[in-house]
Amino acid sequence: MAEGLRERKKRETRQRISDIATGLFLEHGFVTVTIAEVAEAADVSVNTVYNYFPAKEDLFFDRSQSVVDRLSRWVRGRNEGESAARAVLRELRAEIEAVSPRIGLIEGYDRFMSCIEEAPPLRSRLWSIQQELQDNLEATLREETGAAAGDPLPGLIAGQICWIHGTVFVTIGREMVKGRNPDEVSREILVVLDDIEELLGEKVLNYAVRGAP
Repeated sequence: MAEGLRERKKRETRQRISDIATGLFLEHGFVTVTIAEVAEAADVSVNTVYNYFPAKEDLFFDRSQSVVDRLSRWVRGRNEGESAARAVLRELRAEIEAVSPRIGLIEGYDRFMSCIEEAPPLRSRLWSIQQELQDNLEATLREETGAAAGDPLPGLIAGQICWIHGTVFVTIGREMVKGRNPDEVSREILVVLDDIEELLGEKVLNYAVRGAP
């Protein structure tokens, strides 16, 4: 369905508030900046900010839902004959080769990571996002394989796949915080991803293979 005028204005307002807040956080620090200051800079009321973002951390991690859904989306979109883990490896490799900002390969990412490191509430929220990501993936694997409720395997496989994803992000973050060139980091992370794949067992690599339609 086409987006209505009201929905578009709400989306644009939300994005504008988020962008302004992110700029303030990166410049002054997450803990220092208040919601009132964000509202003033965005020329909206404090209540308007809270209507779009129930917590201050939501302003910083405004795209967290897309992260939570990412692995499940990749698994659901896997090719015929492709397993869940191999689909994630393929998608990650494509993002790395494209030097995608979605995985932190962008100039200025060091400021983003430093802001998180300096703010305990952001570190706590990041941990929650990572847990949601794994829980969501486990639910998807159960659905995709028809696993019984008490079967521990979907949860174990989800943990392994999240380890792949998390290791790539942590390694990229560690290198980008050094102020390095994204293209150089991209080439190195491709090697890391190959090493990760070699460490995975056959049970992980061949779990939830998509059959012919």
